[in-house]
Amino acid sequence: MTTIETTVLANINSPQDVKKLSLEEMNILAGEIRKGILNRVNLVGGHLGPDLGIVEATIAMHYVFNSPVDKFIFDVSHQCYPHKMLTGRKDGFLNPLEHPEISGYSNQNESEHDHFMIGHTSTSVTLATGVAKARDLKGENYNVIALIGDGSLTGGEAMEGLNNASVLGSNFIIIVNDNEMSIAENHGGLYEHLKELRESNGTCANNWFKAFGFDYIYVEQGNDIQTLINAFNQVKNIDHPVVVHIHTLKGKGYEPAEKDKEPWHWSVPGFLDKSENSNGGEMPECYETLTNNYLLEKIKRDKTVIPICAGTPGVFWWNKEYRDKLGENYTDVGIAEQHAVGYASGLARNGAKPVFAVMTSFIQRAYDQLSQDLALNNSPATILVYWGGISGADCTHLGLFDIPLIANIPNIVYLAPSCKEEYLRMLDWSIEQTQYSVAIRVPTFNYVSTGVEDKTDYSILNKYSLVEKGSKVAIIGLGDFFELGKSVKEELKSKLNINASLINPKFITGVDSELLDGLKADHEIVITLENGTLDGGFGEKIARYYGNSGMKVLNYGANKEFNDRVPLDELLQRYHLTKELIADDVAKLL
Repeated sequence: MTTIETTVLANINSPQDVKKLSLEEMNILAGEIRKGILNRVNLVGGHLGPDLGIVEATIAMHYVFNSPVDKFIFDVSHQCYPHKMLTGRKDGFLNPLEHPEISGYSNQNESEHDHFMIGHTSTSVTLATGVAKARDLKGENYNVIALIGDGSLTGGEAMEGLNNASVLGSNFIIIVNDNEMSIAENHGGLYEHLKELRESNGTCANNWFKAFGFDYIYVEQGNDIQTLINAFNQVKNIDHPVVVHIHTLKGKGYEPAEKDKEPWHWSVPGFLDKSENSNGGEMPECYETLTNNYLLEKIKRDKTVIPICAGTPGVFWWNKEYRDKLGENYTDVGIAEQHAVGYASGLARNGAKPVFAVMTSFIQRAYDQLSQDLALNNSPATILVYWGGISGADCTHLGLFDIPLIANIPNIVYLAPSCKEEYLRMLDWSIEQTQYSVAIRVPTFNYVSTGVEDKTDYSILNKYSLVEKGSKVAIIGLGDFFELGKSVKEELKSKLNINASLINPKFITGVDSELLDGLKADHEIVITLENGTLDGGFGEKIARYYGNSGMKVLNYGANKEFNDRVPLDELLQRYHLTKELIADDVAKLL
């Protein structure tokens, strides 16, 4: 499937066209939008369940309100596909291969109907509060509508936003899309309360939103266009903050996603062609399965080991079956990385052995907790940082910034394994030691197994491994770029007849002064390779160390920039991260 035919959607080029439709036509439009969503995700991948569930609400929003004068602020924006299709970007869904410029997230560079580039959670209420306050200061008059899912409500920023939005004293509309799911099942007391609201049709005395100070409307039929139109008309041009709590079905219109919501939150391409979810099935041995098997065995011997997740278990292949095996030794704190780090610190200080698994683009939301709650207290927690490195991801999910962020906080030991054996050794050391806060950068580029047991004593900090001794040029390949270092060594030997030294640093957070000083005797150039941004990164530590010497240092990594879905090969060329380009640079320098 590459292009799909539509009848109603074919004539929708702006929200003004939606306002001309009959209810019957809007229901036809909902079906055609779902076809577009399925088509896009099948061809290029993307968020499926959240977008399928919000179709009717989006149609009703555009029917009632006047975008872009009225401002729609999306949370995460993994529910913005229907909005994009109604605001002049339908070709990115009907024929996405011909329109790759249409991204999967809200993007103000695409359309006047988008107001922020957003791909992280719990942000919409806060952003919209700022938009509304600026409107009021300027004496303007329009609706500000924040859309937020129930899963996003656990994030601290969402609660902070609710606290301030409730006292604006002016027009402010929050649509809470309650589909009873985060990415996986919801956890925490808030969700018991949302259940109480749903079961009482919004009438129970215990009302969290009213306690904040909001007016409140509940809509049980959150996938019924007419009911939604009635509710939105009720709050349009309101003069005070209000919450419209709508109950929707995640994955609506695609039966597999309705029945099994978790694996269909997001999907890789090709699922329709295979008639099954491409995200399913057994995974080959990789760092995810390696970690998961290790943790299960560890918990069998030590009940104080506790894996922690912040609402994204699928990233680590922690599916429901695996979570059930972990039992009470597993905590999903919801979309709350700050809490996760602080929670891990508390566990560690009281004798438990927490292991917090997190995506690199999400750990940056918890910088203060890493510094204050964790490192300042020397809490011996383990943080596993996944998906760090250069990639063709969208600009909201880049894995480039964790090294400067984590490696420059005192008391944290940040480790970079280059292979399976090092990773397991680091993981075991980290969990059992009690002196340091430890983070491990789980390799992204390669799954490498040497078959040789790693016997490194990681309690001796910042001790690099001189894998092969050479002369003239030394290559320091960090983590999963150690394999690149090997290929660069071979290239230098082949092209320049240089027998370079090869070093596996293993530690990101410090320098091995003894080893680096020893290189001065018979080396002219030191090359550093890191799978992340150069500014503030590992290579700069090496360059600074040699700053007052005659040693030349070539740092290789990513530029400090936000890339949006740039092909990986193009980025590697841009950053000279190929053996050929690095060898050319060395030749020119020599």
